[in-house]
Amino acid sequence: MFNGKEILTASLILFAVIDIVGSVPIIISLREKVGHIQSEKASIIAAIIMISFLFLGEEILNLIGIDVNSFAVAGSLVILFLALEMILGVTLYRDDAPATASIVPLAFPMIAGAGTMTSILSLRAEFHVVNIIIAILINIIFVYIVLKSSKLIGRLLGKSGISIIRKVFGVVLLAIAVKLFTSNIGQLL
Repeated sequence: MFNGKEILTASLILFAVIDIVGSVPIIISLREKVGHIQSEKASIIAAIIMISFLFLGEEILNLIGIDVNSFAVAGSLVILFLALEMILGVTLYRDDAPATASIVPLAFPMIAGAGTMTSILSLRAEFHVVNIIIAILINIIFVYIVLKSSKLIGRLLGKSGISIIRKVFGVVLLAIAVKLFTSNIGQLL
């Protein structure tokens, strides 16, 4: 059941998709607009959303007649677009910043958004559930740390440092999208 390689791979995939470090500029601007951000609340709600989707996502898909492999292929395309956003510095889709920031847009959709949900179900097609839960919890701890220290991280990395990190993780995401697509498309054909 416990597999260190699966935990590490799933953690890195979720880390790249969540892209909390790349979201530091957004977090800083949200903090300036709304004042205090409840890091604990945002992290816990994001964890609940992700773990719930890990268990209920497949049931929801079965209810509407879609198998996990089909969802993984579709998810690989979503991840591809997220990667292109990160690498090219373009915005294909982004919600407007709301009046409050702890749950919306931090917990959902920034941390536990469409890309994360897609990745979780795609990972479910390949990895054991226990390893994915551990990967989610590792990422939530990291998210909490980043949310708590976003001002410091923003000052340390600077705009160019954050940009470099986003591009590197964009390339990693692109490779993940290709792997997800190729490993699941064969089972559909």
